[in-house]
Amino acid sequence: MNPKILAVLVLCGLTLLFGPLFVKVVNENERGIMMRFGEITNGDLEPGLYFTIPMVREPRLFDARVLHIDMRPEEYLTQEKKRLIVDSFVMWKISNPSLYYTSTGGIPEQARRLLSPRINEGLRNKFGERTVYEVIAGERDQLVVDLVKSLNQKAQEELGIEIVDVRVNSIELPPSVVESVYNRMRAERDREAREHRSRGTELGEGIRADADRQRTIIMANAYKKAQEIRGEGDATATKVYADAYSADKEFYAFYRSLNAYMQSFAGGKDVLVLEPESDFFKYMKSSTGK
Repeated sequence: MNPKILAVLVLCGLTLLFGPLFVKVVNENERGIMMRFGEITNGDLEPGLYFTIPMVREPRLFDARVLHIDMRPEEYLTQEKKRLIVDSFVMWKISNPSLYYTSTGGIPEQARRLLSPRINEGLRNKFGERTVYEVIAGERDQLVVDLVKSLNQKAQEELGIEIVDVRVNSIELPPSVVESVYNRMRAERDREAREHRSRGTELGEGIRADADRQRTIIMANAYKKAQEIRGEGDATATKVYADAYSADKEFYAFYRSLNAYMQSFAGGKDVLVLEPESDFFKYMKSSTGK
């Protein structure tokens, strides 16, 4: 075999065998530092190839992706001293590889142990500044923003870690106070219902009283109007009778007598006790009434 080819093959074999010992690759999703005899010579390695010497010049590589910590549910007090059980998680990533290595040894679990008490303390302070309504419905987003802002600076200065986000999974009441809280809520709703019913009853009574008042006024006005119309009718009738009487007294007397006869004998069984010479029969004896 050609000595040159043999030399190339030997070189390739040595490269494949010992290359990983002397060459390290820093990927895009990694952050790292270069160390020489245990001291940091490069605090932030860029992605690429680096020559190393085992035990002398070696890199330390860390995961540069966003990592998360599932926090253990903790009990916090609100501004009104109400206890809430909060389940949360934290998103974080390495911002300063050199500081991260010196503070945590490059161990993610150690980073979690150091971050957890800081997150708990921050949540405890933020919940203590707000009411139950504010942390549940009103200001949860603002609470998270304030918490990330306050924790991020300390985490970067002390641990070389950036807090990307803090999220609250759930907020629950402790089992020991759930029933009492529900009882207070029911009592409050019952009180509000009673107030609404009382207000409705009062309003209804007012409406009914006003309706009765208006009905009385309308009936009185209607009776007054009816009496006026009846009076006008009676006056008109009286005038008509008077005019008729003035026009022909004899005919008017005859007409009135005929009406009296019809009304008196309309029943057919009526009995009249009158003197034969009574004026009531004068038109029955003579058409002239004589």
